[in-house]
Amino acid sequence: MVEVRATLRQFGMLPGPRPGLPDDLFDVHVEQAVRAFQQRRGLITDGIVGPATYRALREAGWSLGDRMLALMISAPMSGDDVTALQERLLELGFDPGRPGGMFDERTEKALRAFQREYGLVPDGVCGPATLRSLKQLGRKVTGGRPHLLREQELLREAGPRMRGKRIVVDPGHGGLDHGVSVSGATEAGLMWDLGRRLVGRMTATGMEAMLSRREDTCPSDWERAEFANNAGADLVLSLHTDGNRSMHANGLATFHFGNGSGSTSTVGEALAGLIQRELLTRTAMTDCGTQGRTWELLRLTRMPTVRIEIGYLTHLGDRRNLLDPGFRDVVAEGILVGVKRLYLLGQNDQPTGTFTFSDVLARELERGGAQAI
Repeated sequence: MVEVRATLRQFGMLPGPRPGLPDDLFDVHVEQAVRAFQQRRGLITDGIVGPATYRALREAGWSLGDRMLALMISAPMSGDDVTALQERLLELGFDPGRPGGMFDERTEKALRAFQREYGLVPDGVCGPATLRSLKQLGRKVTGGRPHLLREQELLREAGPRMRGKRIVVDPGHGGLDHGVSVSGATEAGLMWDLGRRLVGRMTATGMEAMLSRREDTCPSDWERAEFANNAGADLVLSLHTDGNRSMHANGLATFHFGNGSGSTSTVGEALAGLIQRELLTRTAMTDCGTQGRTWELLRLTRMPTVRIEIGYLTHLGDRRNLLDPGFRDVVAEGILVGVKRLYLLGQNDQPTGTFTFSDVLARELERGGAQAI
């Protein structure tokens, strides 16, 4: 708690020590400061310093130049200094991928390319000499955020057809981790079934769809992101349900990468919105919105990733829907159509909720496959 207080004071979110009060006390002032920090960083605003918030507090304490940065396979370096390095490389015309704050192989490759072009030793280490060069050089890419432009261009080049698109479907939890569990119904089991239904439909359209886990396993978010990155996926769809202490909490929400300070996945945001609208129209669920978050799976995947929270198992109506195989079919179809709409780029579109799996399949099988539904 002493470290948490010190970090929050460093960010100007908490006043200095007060005489007579222990510095390891978690009081209302600390909770308010934690909530403000969480809101700023795109985390769940619950005022609790859990693993994700603690990691974000530590990462936020680094500024570019505070330490040397390099690829560490066993314990990858992460922090705001890594994000700043990635953004600087993008501004100079090099491609470390979306700035997620993790020093990975793609970041090292971009850094080596920069060092090689500017006459530095291409060792992939961001030390004093590299930092000086980064600060001295002006921007090559102007007129918007370069990583957003690249993401949008990749989507445009992909074309409207589903065939050949590689999609990772990620059913939440799994194995011994059941996730939310109510009256014998488990998040892991329901999302596994939904994931299989979605993969089956995607495969029928010619997509390369794969599940991120087996039924009896529960990879970490880092492992799920690595699976998607190594597979070279075009998109990741993470499937979850929610739970709440209140039996009245209900509804549908979608999430994409976004840190609350301008860095976001525009394609991920677009896909989250399309899926949200399709599912709301088809299911009449409560609209809990589309939001940016910095959760690990969203942050560590190199491709647009959307997390879909399909109702609350703790809500009687949502649970009744989720237990119905027909409802899960409707959700699978809505997600598939949301993906199809993304690749159509708004061309020859139809009203939300009017596309069906049969429509998608028929058009994909037509000669050329480029016609809209």
